[in-house]
Amino acid sequence: MTASSAIATAPPIAVTVASRGDQPAQTTSRPARSGLLHERLDQAAQRAGATRQAPVDASQDRRDRVAQDEILEVWEQYKATKVASLRERLILNYAPLVAMVASRVGMKLPSSVEHADLVSYGMFGLIDAIEKFEIGRDVKFETYANSRIRGAILDELRAVDWIPRSVRSKARAVDRAHAELEGTLHRAPSATEIAAHMEIPLAELRAIQSQVSTVNLVALDEVLGAGERMDQVSVLDTVQRAKTHDPAGTFEAKETKFLLSRAMDQLGEREKIMLVLYYYEGMTLAEIGRVLGVTESRISQMHTAAMIRLRAKLTQSESS
Repeated sequence: MTASSAIATAPPIAVTVASRGDQPAQTTSRPARSGLLHERLDQAAQRAGATRQAPVDASQDRRDRVAQDEILEVWEQYKATKVASLRERLILNYAPLVAMVASRVGMKLPSSVEHADLVSYGMFGLIDAIEKFEIGRDVKFETYANSRIRGAILDELRAVDWIPRSVRSKARAVDRAHAELEGTLHRAPSATEIAAHMEIPLAELRAIQSQVSTVNLVALDEVLGAGERMDQVSVLDTVQRAKTHDPAGTFEAKETKFLLSRAMDQLGEREKIMLVLYYYEGMTLAEIGRVLGVTESRISQMHTAAMIRLRAKLTQSESS
């Protein structure tokens, strides 16, 4: 007998429908369905899992209540005695709150601001909140300390910032105007359009941009990117050093001197003397004219002609 024929010949299952009021109970028959069995098995598994999970949740709730009672007892003892060790226990208990607030504040700051610095600033706010918190009031300490920690971080950031707050606000206003115009015009706006949008004179906008140009700082050890071998490249690696030997620049300078000297060899003797006195000795055209016994206008003509010939010779040498 095949599986399909076995299912077809299976006896029907009687299903009793509960009666309502004075109506008698009705009994209907329908064939067995495998989905009903799976549904019942799933419900049984869920009940078993809930039964196993209940003791775990209850145990966790008991631990949380015990921890809250311990912290409340520490609060009462500290407010009564002001013992430093009790304050340390409170600081360690609420330290994760400082890290959370520092992370939220750091999301709006440039990457040059370290997260560890924000946490250290926030610790001062946490200590101040612990000192000034009154346990008798119907306020959670986390809610009270949140504003204190955030305020301490912002105050310290303003204290270490060497740019005035007025310049910072002007920079934000210019950025907002630029973004709004760029979204409207679908292109980069000009300075005149930005000034008209901000309803200020163009000269004032130029002054604001001059002040804002000194706002942004870049750390020399900040990593800019990485290559295929994960080689870190910092800003300091991209700064051109004046004393660093540049092979390409040195070769180009030597080649230029060689070509210039070869072109000068093709000039006349008086033209060579004139160029040496003018460019190496720093003499004026009038002084060179007195040395060579000609007028200043003649020296000017000689200089112009010599420069044309030298430029032609250098161009010919570069092309060849």
